[in-house]
Amino acid sequence: MTHLQAGLSPETIEKARLELNENPDILHQDIQQVRDMIITRPDIGFLRTDDAFILRFLRARKFHQTEAFRLLAQYFQYRQLNLDMFKNFKADDPGIKRALIDGFPGVLENRDHCGRKILLLFAANWDQSRNSFIDILRAILLSLEVLIEDQELQINGFILIIDWSNFSFKQASKLTPSILKLAIEGLQDSFPARFGGVHFVNQPWYIHALYTLIKPFLKDKTRKRIFLHGNNLNSLHQLIHPECLPSEFGGTLPPYDMGTWARTLLGPDYSDENEYTHTSYNAMHVKHASSNLERECSPKHMKRSQSVVEAGTLKHEDQSENENTQPLLALE
Repeated sequence: MTHLQAGLSPETIEKARLELNENPDILHQDIQQVRDMIITRPDIGFLRTDDAFILRFLRARKFHQTEAFRLLAQYFQYRQLNLDMFKNFKADDPGIKRALIDGFPGVLENRDHCGRKILLLFAANWDQSRNSFIDILRAILLSLEVLIEDQELQINGFILIIDWSNFSFKQASKLTPSILKLAIEGLQDSFPARFGGVHFVNQPWYIHALYTLIKPFLKDKTRKRIFLHGNNLNSLHQLIHPECLPSEFGGTLPPYDMGTWARTLLGPDYSDENEYTHTSYNAMHVKHASSNLERECSPKHMKRSQSVVEAGTLKHEDQSENENTQPLLALE
């Protein structure tokens, strides 16, 4: 076992081998092959390229190096194209904090029977006078950044349950194609997480219409993992055991406390009445990683990195013309 697998249970290591094609004997070679592809995308500032970071992209794409690199490139490109979303990208940012306090997202403490983390979204809690959709998306992406530091979750993945109870037509009208596309690009195309299923419950007819609208943006694999249960919780329980679910979803656990995950990110002194400026993550030991993420995703840092790679690109193009060499190919 390599040090990159330290802390994983023997069962998870075996699961990674069988399901993800993870081979500890060639792990470093796989990572280096992805790293070697960075030169093919001089238009992107790859702000982090350490072994542990690249490994999560390999796991998300079952160790297909080309696909892992494409995901890595899209991860940083998404952040370059949406700089404002990643400005002050931390839990005590006012917009992110409000979304977290309102339960966007909810994160269950226990995992499901497959070891996957369960995320919850109670759609009706979206107070549009209080939270923008962008801030909710930022809160979800930040939460995933924190959670994906756990190697077990890199391998086992996530489950998302969206409860559409009491979600009004007026609220739904704010879900425009452009912002839905932004969310899909951020979650499906640009983040190294394995989503084992997205479950809709209690969805009204207009959510079916919205789903039809976004289908063209979804990959076939994603479509196959979206389940529309309506009010049939039995079909939900066939895929996620009731012992793993709160009572809102017919489970045996107590009702979900909307402040649970916000308190985890903001620390024990969290208050939903006063602005809180201290960020204290839980025992997952991701405070350092989050600090690096905030720095790397800052618009100033990104713009500086982008200027560097653009300058490098111009230099390379000048050399190519002088030496009559072929330009670098960019992976699609």
